[in-house]
Amino acid sequence: MNRPDIALTVNHIAIQTDDVEATTAWYREFLGTTVEWELDAFSGLTHDRLPGIRKLVELRAGDVRLHVFDRADHSGQGPGPRDYQFQHVGIVVDDKQDLVVLRERWLRAKDVTTLKWQREEPPSDIVVDSSGMSSLYVLDPNGLEFEFIHFAEADS
Repeated sequence: MNRPDIALTVNHIAIQTDDVEATTAWYREFLGTTVEWELDAFSGLTHDRLPGIRKLVELRAGDVRLHVFDRADHSGQGPGPRDYQFQHVGIVVDDKQDLVVLRERWLRAKDVTTLKWQREEPPSDIVVDSSGMSSLYVLDPNGLEFEFIHFAEADS
């Protein structure tokens, strides 16, 4: 049976951490996020899916929303480089220069925020592939990887 295409839009990216406040501060410094709302009371379904959840904060930067949350009795271990996880989330930027700015902001945010980093890896260099797409890869303090992308045809 043929199904029509389903239009999909990303609503948010959920990030589990062991320090909601510090992670929120880091994203504010790095991406300029604002706090949209906070929760500390959850439905039975949420408690079943995420035992021990205590707090959730929605952060926003442009159209990107991040749900940062913690859980009691978290292992304190982030995803290892070879563990199953989302390998990375790709976010498009409008201008190639934004990649340079984001790389500089990442370095500054790492210097001015106090966090325990799960993986001590600096941001990648900005790389350009054969199609002209430019990419910057960075890890957040929890070891989650983001790719910021600029497509060359956006400049045309």
